[in-house]
Amino acid sequence: MSPSVFPGGEERVRDADRSQASILAAARDEFAEFGLGGARMERIAERCGLNKRLIYYYFQDKDALFGAVLEHAYREIRSAEQALNLLELPPEQALRRLVEFTWEYYLAHPEFLTLLNSANLHKGRHLSGSERAREVNTPLVDTLGQILERGRGAGVFRGGVDPVQLYVSIAGMAYFYLSNNYTLSAIFGRDLRSRKALSERLGHMTEVILGYVLRN
Repeated sequence: MSPSVFPGGEERVRDADRSQASILAAARDEFAEFGLGGARMERIAERCGLNKRLIYYYFQDKDALFGAVLEHAYREIRSAEQALNLLELPPEQALRRLVEFTWEYYLAHPEFLTLLNSANLHKGRHLSGSERAREVNTPLVDTLGQILERGRGAGVFRGGVDPVQLYVSIAGMAYFYLSNNYTLSAIFGRDLRSRKALSERLGHMTEVILGYVLRN
């Protein structure tokens, strides 16, 4: 039966949505700071100002909450990508914009990278059975596939490019550089986090990706 049948039903649903959103935001910050192993449900409850029992009511346990945080993180980045309207751009410009967006998003959301680090330490088990995670990521692969096919049809891109492999390369070049920035800066004796270095990295990534797909 719809919640609206009961007095205040719709408001209770809104309250539940707000509570879950608050829990996810607090859990994201906790997991990003301490990792899955170091995160504590008590601190998450303190961060969001809600009773710990309510967190367990909505998310069962810490592992389930971590999985929900990962799903939400992917929904956010994929939603931001969809807002780029890449299919409305010429293929080369669309691909360039995707590279720029990925780089800029990772810079603006370092917590996304730390969440991925933690998820991979646990061999991706919190996402391996998630239909939601696959569903939210599928449109990106479809969009990139259409961009590549349009580019191929226009004689701009070469054929035979796997959209999944291409995106892994885009994300991987940005992810590795930023996740390992301190060690890379130390061993090479360069400040790879300076404005100049970050700009150079984006230019390098863009040229590598376009150099791979362009026909000439």
